[in-house]
Amino acid sequence: MIRKSIILSLALLAMGLSLAAQQAWSLEDCLRYAMENNITIKQSVLTTEYNENLLKQSKLGQIPSLSGNAGFNQSWGRALDQTTYQYTDDQSIGSYNFGLSSYTNLFSGLQVRNTILQNELNLMASYEDVESVKNEISLSIAAAYLTIMFNRELVAVTLSQMEVTGQQVERTGKMVDAGKLAKGNLLELKAQYASEELNLVNAENQLSISLLNLQQILDLPIDTAFAVIIPELADPDENPLLVEAQDVYAIAEDIMPSIKSAILSMESAERGLAIAKGGRSPQLYLSANYNTGYSDIREQVVDVGPPEQIPIGQTMSGEPVVSYPQEIPIYGAYPFLDQVRDNRSSGVGLGLTIPIFNSWSINTNIANARIMHENAKLDLQSRKLTLYASVHQSYADALAALKKFNATQEALISMEESFKYTEKKFEVGLVNTVDYNTSKNQLIATQSDLLQAKYDFIFKTKILNFYRGEPITL
Repeated sequence: MIRKSIILSLALLAMGLSLAAQQAWSLEDCLRYAMENNITIKQSVLTTEYNENLLKQSKLGQIPSLSGNAGFNQSWGRALDQTTYQYTDDQSIGSYNFGLSSYTNLFSGLQVRNTILQNELNLMASYEDVESVKNEISLSIAAAYLTIMFNRELVAVTLSQMEVTGQQVERTGKMVDAGKLAKGNLLELKAQYASEELNLVNAENQLSISLLNLQQILDLPIDTAFAVIIPELADPDENPLLVEAQDVYAIAEDIMPSIKSAILSMESAERGLAIAKGGRSPQLYLSANYNTGYSDIREQVVDVGPPEQIPIGQTMSGEPVVSYPQEIPIYGAYPFLDQVRDNRSSGVGLGLTIPIFNSWSINTNIANARIMHENAKLDLQSRKLTLYASVHQSYADALAALKKFNATQEALISMEESFKYTEKKFEVGLVNTVDYNTSKNQLIATQSDLLQAKYDFIFKTKILNFYRGEPITL
């Protein structure tokens, strides 16, 4: 029964590997998919598009503005006719007004120019932020991928040890049946087998969790059939060539996008301070306008009547005084388009605005801009310190993992020889079950420690190489 259970577990593992061969993801596949589909990366890309629009708008802000206006007004009683500038009594007036106006800023303390430069720096910083997010996602994917590989090997090791224990259970059962060993030995071995079976369940659960974790990082829907390609990774060399941490940091400081972004943000803050200081400068602007209108009571001369003498006064004796004969104009309708054409007016203006007192807002803006600049400096310093610590920590971890691997590898050789010797002694009854199980558990623990040290070293060296500008590969 035990042998059948082991064979079934091995068959299930082989089936999983078969499925993996059909639809498995390589590390490169995972990285490529994340670069195109990860939500965090998409959000950072949208930020760059937003900053592109800000830069475009700040450049277009140098172009003179142009706006149009149109209005209608209806008035009754005594009112001013805007087309003739004469008052009328007891009349209803309907008037239309149309106009165009333009405005352009000629000088405002270089605020426009500095705003454009600031937006250019913000855009370049957002590009670096996208790369920084991609780097973080790449490292997370690499860590998750190596965790899957470690858990896969741990499952295989546990299955192998279960097979050894299962064989001993069957052999001991036969010896108990023959009366050569006490039944207690068989029960202790079965307990050991049950414990290893539980270890297998835990290892398989960890493998499933690590697969789910990678799918979550990739923003993939959870799929129990998801699998990855397991490449063959060589064991670490006894004395691998590791670049010194300080040399790695010197390279990383120049190429890491998080540092570049912080530098650009600091330069952007400098431009922000210049913009705030520009608020103290006088503003010179140019304006222009064009207007016309129409009134429904306005009339125009359409003809001239016969000459008439018009009374213009009277003498002392009361006799009327008349003018020379004059032609009397005859008024008629004034068409809409004719009025619009005849009522045209235009003008240009040059203005200067000098800030004298504005509730201390300019000084507050300058003080806040200085704070933002200092904060940007501190952010750059903080990112450099974080990078420095990460590089040196990865270097120290890589060395520690290598030392642990070498030491554990030597211990494993001795442990395997010791277990073989203990196993032979157990088979002839010279060692009890407790000692046999203790030796076997020590062997399993050593194998697990060796795997952990191996993958820890591989991951830390990948990080160091990544900081040197090398892509993540297996």
